[in-house]
Amino acid sequence: MKQTRSTCPYCGVGCGVIIESDGAQITGVRGDPEHPANFGRLCTKGSTLHLTASAAVTMQTRLLRPMQRATRGSMPEPISWDGALDLAVEKFAQVIRDHGPDAVGFYVSGQLLTEDYYVFNKLAKGLVGTNNIDTNSRLCMSSAVAGYKKTLGADAPPACYDDLKHAQCLFIVGSNTAWAHPILFRRIEDAKAANPAMKIVVADPRRTDTVEIADLFLPIQPGTDVMLFNGMLHLMLWEGWTDARYIAEHTSGFDALKATVRDCTPDRVAQVCGISKEDLLEAARLFATSPATLSLYCQGLNQSSSGTIKNAALINLHLATAQIGKPGAGPFSLTGQPNAMGGREVGGLANLLSAHRDLADPQHRAEVAALWGIADVPQKPGKTAVEMFQAAADGEIRALWIACTNPAQSMPDQATVRRALERCEFVVVQEAFSTTATCAFADLLLPATTWGEKDGTVTNSERRISRVRSAVSAPGEARNDWAIGVDFARRLEDRLGRTQTLFPYDTPESVWNEHRESTQGRDLDITGMSYTMLEAAPQQWPLRKGEATGRARLYEDSIFPTPDGRARFVDTPYKPVAEAREARYPFSLNTGRLRDQWHGMSRTGTLGRLFGHAAEPTLQMHPQDMARRQIAEGDLVHVTSRRGSIVVPVAGSTEVGLSQAFIAMHWGGEYLSGSSSTGTPLAGVNALTTSTYCPDSKQPELKHAAVKILKAELPWSLLAAAWLPQGTALEVAAALRELMRSFPFASCVPFGTGAALGGDGQERAGVLFRAAAYEAPPDALLAQTEALLSLNGAETLRYADARRGQRRAVRLVRSGADAYLEGFLLGGDTRAEAWIKALLQDRLPAQAYGRQLLRPGAAAPGNVASKGKIICSCFGVTEKAIAGQLAASGGSEDERLAALQGSLKCGTNCGSCVPELKRMVRAGASPAVAVAP
Repeated sequence: MKQTRSTCPYCGVGCGVIIESDGAQITGVRGDPEHPANFGRLCTKGSTLHLTASAAVTMQTRLLRPMQRATRGSMPEPISWDGALDLAVEKFAQVIRDHGPDAVGFYVSGQLLTEDYYVFNKLAKGLVGTNNIDTNSRLCMSSAVAGYKKTLGADAPPACYDDLKHAQCLFIVGSNTAWAHPILFRRIEDAKAANPAMKIVVADPRRTDTVEIADLFLPIQPGTDVMLFNGMLHLMLWEGWTDARYIAEHTSGFDALKATVRDCTPDRVAQVCGISKEDLLEAARLFATSPATLSLYCQGLNQSSSGTIKNAALINLHLATAQIGKPGAGPFSLTGQPNAMGGREVGGLANLLSAHRDLADPQHRAEVAALWGIADVPQKPGKTAVEMFQAAADGEIRALWIACTNPAQSMPDQATVRRALERCEFVVVQEAFSTTATCAFADLLLPATTWGEKDGTVTNSERRISRVRSAVSAPGEARNDWAIGVDFARRLEDRLGRTQTLFPYDTPESVWNEHRESTQGRDLDITGMSYTMLEAAPQQWPLRKGEATGRARLYEDSIFPTPDGRARFVDTPYKPVAEAREARYPFSLNTGRLRDQWHGMSRTGTLGRLFGHAAEPTLQMHPQDMARRQIAEGDLVHVTSRRGSIVVPVAGSTEVGLSQAFIAMHWGGEYLSGSSSTGTPLAGVNALTTSTYCPDSKQPELKHAAVKILKAELPWSLLAAAWLPQGTALEVAAALRELMRSFPFASCVPFGTGAALGGDGQERAGVLFRAAAYEAPPDALLAQTEALLSLNGAETLRYADARRGQRRAVRLVRSGADAYLEGFLLGGDTRAEAWIKALLQDRLPAQAYGRQLLRPGAAAPGNVASKGKIICSCFGVTEKAIAGQLAASGGSEDERLAALQGSLKCGTNCGSCVPELKRMVRAGASPAVAVAP
């Protein structure tokens, strides 16, 4: 058994992992106890990485060889690497020759390694001669970048994870840290346990799991963060809680800000934000008077048409109270992706250059040109993400190279994005997974390596650079991203007649060494760092020549990287969200993460049991809003914005406020789809979101869209599910997704069980397909569905009533003395869904229910009840098990939680379920899980 130290590929916490492998197969993963980001802990996603890298998953989902489409819409055919790259060179060179370098664009990813990023940045700006390179980090962190630069002078988070131990007040805003950065949340829990006097304030429109640890919760209205911060500063000034000496000696611009916040009175702030004046005062007092206040923030601030101003307004509070540059204090932006920070470091965005240089600065452009050995770097601003796809939709950009990201799922305003991909003359998709939505639009598919196969570096939220190492060789013909970029660049150089290459790299380290030299004298100077040093331990920047370790926190000397050394207050007038709620669109739609899923789920979506906690797409609404509109739990609703519409089941939730709604960002067209009345395929949640962006950061307002919600009258329904062989389940899911467009509403998700810690180690894989229509579809379509789910054999029992549109099929397989349900299809009448699903998913004896299984509307047998959703993914602990344990236990809340953990082990491994367990303990029991007849 080989063991390889590497880094998790999910969020920006940057957890260290130890990969276990046997030959060409990754067999296990565990947290690295020596890595300073996580000290051995992993969340539900990280702890199942090895399962998403299994041979069965690889064979069903990975892109294993270059593929070319002869024509749009045709099936891709294999092509050699030489043929693929020569074709790409021919197409890109032709577009550049005929239309200029700005007619091409590169869209890359915060999941690339720093070395990958560096090569593509140099390829675009140094060789092609265009600044049209941007990244999906534009959707996640660009407002944080702009906010730091406007106030502190550089894109450098000044705090570190260790500051959690020193903070006396923690201010969490716009971040569901418990789900988005689970291991960092474990450290928050540890800090609170060690220092119960520490106060935690959480501001968020939703009552998320993060709120469970809060001493004060501010349920602000969507998009009102700036008003909240300005109102807090108003009170700080009124109460004398600002630090006048610090402001005078180390900052500038405070007078203009004071004039703005003068009008942000408690009455006005309370009305706009929807909170009480008392809570506003308490939040201001805790923030300003605490010996050390640390703020944590993420997409709630960043994904906004006022994202830069939101970031700056929060940093204003730190500067006004001198809560920066000391242990436990500072504004700490939590990075969304594993290497969004590394991409910023190498200038992998349309407005940046290497080592945090600004494209708009002539001196910076000259420095980079000299480093690269070229005459100049183009000065024309590049197209940022939203602008790039709009330009492609308009015919301005004619060739696109997309690497390691899925814009046909993740970008806002999917109608425009898909029009761009269809109109673009040549689209290259460089990707590890063949199953992403964007692959369907590619003229050329290039297979890339992924986690467990790559070598290089990433930088986490606290400026810590960690090594990523390969544990196994690349499958099939997959190549490393940096190597693909280098090979393409050298071939393009030959076509352009260059005699000396700009890309003399033969290893990731050779790329990194050039990047390192570009940082000399910059705020992120890493000239004292090397791969050899990183082999020993991850390091934080800056780490200059002659230094042994990096700097844990910045600005301890109160000197900032600005021309005068002073931090700058930014005048932050409040502006509402881009789309205000109004009569036609009366709801505010928010998007965010699920606990056990990652982005477009190209990786986590391959593992059925990661759907145990959130099994299917749903829209969350407040129960009072549902009652007023006569919408019941589970009903289908049309959710419509100014850009598009989707159909989705609804679930009541008091986590969202009145006139608000929530859909998880992960549900793209691969999982939630259908076809509009005009036949246009629906494209998941981002069919609804707006591409309106912050004027400074160009980051779109993915966190808010004005929508209307109407009950969908689709009387004919379908539910089909089956256990399938591990080696076919994902392929069956892909085939079923081809049928989704045949229905006005359809969803297709995996489910699974087994392989939990302490379990039997057997992973079972299944697929669930749900659809609805105005009338029963053709029999051939239902027969195709049955065949895909293996419901067409001799073991299948059937019932059909074409006149009533009823169709049922169940497959029973004998095992021992009983028979078990292995698959079913309910067409036309799905009222028996709950108990039949329980028979299937919980593997309950089913032989006695043959007739009831086939009878439409059959009541639930008295001895069949669902175990409910999975609460603890690590040990497979369900709602029902937790409810039973809570009913039998007594004592205080802490004692009941301890008894729960001791008996069922839930919450004792990764800890991701602990906030939910605490909520259930406090409520006295689990949510109802009995199956209604």
